[in-house]
This record gives sequence, C-alpha cells and structure tokens, in this order.
Amino acid sequence: MATAEESAAAVDMTGYIQHHLHHWQVSVGDSAFMTLNIDTLIFTVFCCAAFLGLFVFFARRATAGVPGKLQSVVEAVVLFVDGLVKETFHGKSKAIAPMSLTLFGLIFFMNFLDLIPVDFLPWAWGGAHSLAGHDPAHAYLRIVPTADLNTPLGMALAVFFMVQYVGLREKGVGKFFGEFFTAPFHAHGALGKVLLSPANLLLRLIEEAVRPVSLSLRLFGNMYAGELIFILIAVMTLGASLAHGSTWALGVGQFIADFGWTAFHILIITLQAFIFMVLSIVYLSMAAESH
Repeated sequence: MATAEESAAAVDMTGYIQHHLHHWQVSVGDSAFMTLNIDTLIFTVFCCAAFLGLFVFFARRATAGVPGKLQSVVEAVVLFVDGLVKETFHGKSKAIAPMSLTLFGLIFFMNFLDLIPVDFLPWAWGGAHSLAGHDPAHAYLRIVPTADLNTPLGMALAVFFMVQYVGLREKGVGKFFGEFFTAPFHAHGALGKVLLSPANLLLRLIEEAVRPVSLSLRLFGNMYAGELIFILIAVMTLGASLAHGSTWALGVGQFIADFGWTAFHILIITLQAFIFMVLSIVYLSMAAESH
C-alpha cells in the first residue's frame, strides 16, 4: 500500500497537471458553449500581430541587393509556399497563396509558443494574481492556442468554407451541386445516374464533413500531446528536495528529456503547420477541379 507521503505526492502531481491543463475562462452565458477561453484568444491575437508585424517589417525593409539572413529566410518561405501552390492548385484564384502562407506562418507561431518553459508564464501570471490580492491557485493560463481544440477547429472550418466558395466560383452553382449526385460513381444512362445519386450524395457529404474534422484533430492532437509531455517532464522533480541524491539524478534525466523532446518538438511544430497548409491547398485544388 502507498504511504501517506506517496499519496500526497501523487495528489500534488495530479493537481499540478490539472492546473496546467485548465484554461483561463470567462462565462458569458449559462451553457458551457458560452464559456470563453481568454488565454487562447489573447495568445491567438498576439501570434496574429507578431506574424503580421514580422512580414510588414521585412516587406518595408526589403532590398534589391544582398538580403540579410532573416530577410533571406522570409523570402525562402514565401517562394516555397508560392511554388507549392502553383504546383498543387490548378484554379485561377490569386488568394490561395497568401491564404496558405498565412495558415503556415500563423500556425507555426502558435505552435512555437509550446517551446516556452512550461512553468514560466503560468508562474508570472500567478505572481500577478497574487499581487492583485487574488488566490494564485486560481490563476489559470494555457499559452498554446493550437492545443485548444477551438482554434484548430475554427481554422479548419474557415478552410472548409473557402473550399465551398472556390468550388462555387470555379464551377458555377449547377455543376458544383450536380457533382454531389454524379461523383465518385459515374453512370452514362439517366437510370444509372438516378440509382447512384443517393450513394454519391452520402459519400460526398461524409467527405466534406471529414475534412475539417481531420484537419483540426490532427493539429490539436499533436500539440496537446506535446504540451502534456512537457508537463510530465516538469513533474519529474516536482516538490523534490535538493538534499536527496535522487533529486540530482532526476534533474539530469529531466534536462536530457527536456532537451531531446524540445529538439524533436521543433520538427513537430513545423511539420504540423506544413501539413495543415498542404492539405488545405489540396482540398482547394480538388474543389476547383471537375470530376
């Protein structure tokens, strides 16, 4: 059986994890749907401002001569995304490349917040809470917007509506909705088209519904797992005393684990932003093509 000390440590760790996974919330109505995650909104606006400010800054300082290192990186990203859109999207819209670049840059900025030490901003927020005369135990703060399902789902729905808009504009109303009943199963005769239309409609509705779900859950799942792993690494020395030799051993292990996961997570946050962007371009291209 667990001792009282072990039970208290387990409760403390559970409370620590729950506290870090709790949003700063404000209710604007009676239902759970009317609850706002204020931290998600604040850091989303911050990332939007940082992304916009960075590109405006480099756009105004861009030179025809030899560019600086940061300007070279920004130009490389812009050219890469533009080339990817030209290869993948076969429609006529000029808004696809800017939208794709915005998706990639904004998601990368939001994902990058996960590399900030897991206790730093919550600790600062708890200190500010305490100075204001409030209980720091109720100072909740989560700083990664993409680890909140609302953010990936909102972006996925925006892509979903953009897909419908591109399809309607490229094909017209009649052809766009006609494909709901004539693809993917094709028939030459009128009777065959009528018989296959229910199956085509069902599959098309499932396909359209799955796209925003898969887009949002893929990004959310990876970022939530990454955030949770950082929290679990931090728990390794939670409440440990420097007087014990095991604390120093755990500290070394914690440093190695944190360094290794941070290095690997840089790949994950970049890859997830890239996948979200590429799939969005593919969906838009499919909407513009005739079936």
